[in-house]
Amino acid sequence: MKQNVVLLTFVAILLLTGYSYSQDYGVAAVNDSFNILPERERAQVTNDWLRWRLDNIIPEVMRRDGIDLWLVINREYNEDPVYMSMVPKPTMYARRCSILIFHDRGPELGVERLDGSYYAMSGWYQATWTDKSKTQFENLAEVIKKLNPKKIGVNMSDHFAFGDGLSASLRDKLVQHLGPDLSKRIVSAENLCVGWLETRSPAELSVYRHICGIAHDIIAEFYSNKVITPGITTTDDVVWWIRQKITDLGLETWFQPSINFQRDRRIAAQYPRGDNVIRRGDLIHCDVGIVYLDLCTDMQWHAYVCHIGEENAPAGLVNALDRANQLGDIFRGEFKLNRSGLDIVNAAMRKGEAAGLRPSIYSHPVGLHGHAAGPPMDARPHGSVPEGNDQRGQYPLHYNTVYAIEYSGTTSVPEWNNQDVRIGYEETAVFTKTGCNFIDGHQTKLYLIK
Repeated sequence: MKQNVVLLTFVAILLLTGYSYSQDYGVAAVNDSFNILPERERAQVTNDWLRWRLDNIIPEVMRRDGIDLWLVINREYNEDPVYMSMVPKPTMYARRCSILIFHDRGPELGVERLDGSYYAMSGWYQATWTDKSKTQFENLAEVIKKLNPKKIGVNMSDHFAFGDGLSASLRDKLVQHLGPDLSKRIVSAENLCVGWLETRSPAELSVYRHICGIAHDIIAEFYSNKVITPGITTTDDVVWWIRQKITDLGLETWFQPSINFQRDRRIAAQYPRGDNVIRRGDLIHCDVGIVYLDLCTDMQWHAYVCHIGEENAPAGLVNALDRANQLGDIFRGEFKLNRSGLDIVNAAMRKGEAAGLRPSIYSHPVGLHGHAAGPPMDARPHGSVPEGNDQRGQYPLHYNTVYAIEYSGTTSVPEWNNQDVRIGYEETAVFTKTGCNFIDGHQTKLYLIK
């Protein structure tokens, strides 16, 4: 009952927040109160989400990959990236050696959740190590023999870090205790790991808009004279303002924010190389991501610093942003169920190039991690980035997954003596049965700093 009250209170907060669609920037803006929940209420909300996820996503991903027993084995201080997403708060680490066991008994009986750890999680997983006269792995082997699974999925992967959480020593220990017959049934659970981590619940997706709205509000605040005074404020000043703002809100950032700018070369020649003071006529670019309720955002937006007496950005810069949005429409239009990340990005690149948009696409999933589980969509040449177009790009697209729609388009700007300007665009979007759509709008107009 108490958890339901907390959730209803949180929904009421969202309804009272006063979302209003901004025609200027294309985002849903919240009022001055960010309505960040206290830690206790956050834990109750995410634990309710976890119960739904365990009941619904675990059976889906196990049956999709044909694995009837899934083991998540890890140790304190060396946690499997999947483990922490499967345990309730306030769990903050694995205790000694922790073992979660998922046994699929079929659609009628469902997936049994077992715990082979010393310290069991009552109410979440059923304890199996009840006779402590046996060692942990002796007990685990007995449990598995009794269940007699056809396939034993363990978290080992050549491709996805998210599916490679089982250490070599623990795998050896498992094989030793299972013996040769059962060990032959061990398979990689990498697709289970990715599927579990990438899939968002309906409740998560609903609140994700609120989280993106907070991130958008932070961007709107630092892209103003409240933070930026042209000719005085440096890019480092803004970066650390962002960090402090996120900390003061009780949130986290999963990477160091960045602020940079492009400047008409004729103006840039007046200042020393490496000048990081934000000046009139600059096109500013940010890259910012926050973490709230365990969900990450990733956004890149632009602002133009007006000259004295100037009311709008030069038409060439406005056109550059419009062309970037055109590329984004093309890219999102290629999202199709079960299509691989590589197929999506390659098709979008072909269409973007045919439209003369001079594209570069390097998108990635986002969710419980910043660079999250799922298919990367990176068109940059192989070898130009670590682990570029590798086997991960063959992973198929699934519904209810979230992405940082990240790319750039290059445009020649007449007002800057036909200088090329690169719009680095990034916004958080979700792929559902209705297609790939931005969760809380996207930038359609430049912010103006006067």
